[in-house]
Amino acid sequence: MTGALAHPVSGPAAAEGQPCLGGERAQASVELLGALPALLLLGLVLLQLLSVGYSAALAGGAAEAGALALAGGDDAGAGARRALPGWARDQTEIDVADGRVSVLLRPPSVLALVSRELAVESVARVGGG
Repeated sequence: MTGALAHPVSGPAAAEGQPCLGGERAQASVELLGALPALLLLGLVLLQLLSVGYSAALAGGAAEAGALALAGGDDAGAGARRALPGWARDQTEIDVADGRVSVLLRPPSVLALVSRELAVESVARVGGG
C-alpha cells in the first residue's frame, strides 16, 4: 500500500485522507513546558558561575593595585577600590595589614545568601615573605 499510515487516523483529517499531527504537536508543547524550568535553572547557574569567575579576576586585580599603592606609600585601600568598577565597590571588604592586601568580593547575584556564600578573596603582598 502506497501512502499507508502507520497509525490509524480518525476525525476530520481522516475523511480528507491527511495525517493528523495535532496530538504530536500538543505532546511536544507539553514536553517543552516541562523542560523549560530546568533550562532556566541551568542558565541561571551558568550565569552565576560566570559572575563568580569575573569577581575573582576583579578581586585579584584590586588586591594587586592595593599592594602597588602600598609599595608606593599611598593608601592601599583606596588603590584597591579605584581598581574596581562601581558596582563592585559596595560589595567589597578590603583588609590591609603587615604589607598584605586582602580583597573579599561578593559576586552579583539575585539572592543575597548566594552572594555571601560565593564570595571570593584575593591576597597580594608587598616585600619579601
